[in-house]
Amino acid sequence: QVQLVESGGGLVQPGGSLRLSCAASGMGSRLYAMAWYRQAPGKQRELIAVISSAGSTTYADPVKGRFTISRENAKNTVYLQMNSLKFEDTAVYYCNTVVQARAYWGQGTQVTVSS
Repeated sequence: QVQLVESGGGLVQPGGSLRLSCAASGMGSRLYAMAWYRQAPGKQRELIAVISSAGSTTYADPVKGRFTISRENAKNTVYLQMNSLKFEDTAVYYCNTVVQARAYWGQGTQVTVSS
């Protein structure tokens, strides 16, 4: 059974940084694309960053140039480095992957940007 566990969220001031982690298990030895989504209060969940099994990355425009997704395959972990955080980055952040056509989600980690 695939499990994703996020960590690293918290309260940060505008302009600050956080690094989120997503520890994956149950995926066997094959590598899969991994993604980070976020959902702000009253808004739909949005895709913000993807990393392929080969390590190529794509970003949504609101986070491009500020966020970096990376993976450490030996630890089955994906990271989201978030710099220059803004009030509008406040959301619950979710890790996601698709294995054999089934989507898996972590429980989410809260990021709050506030002064």
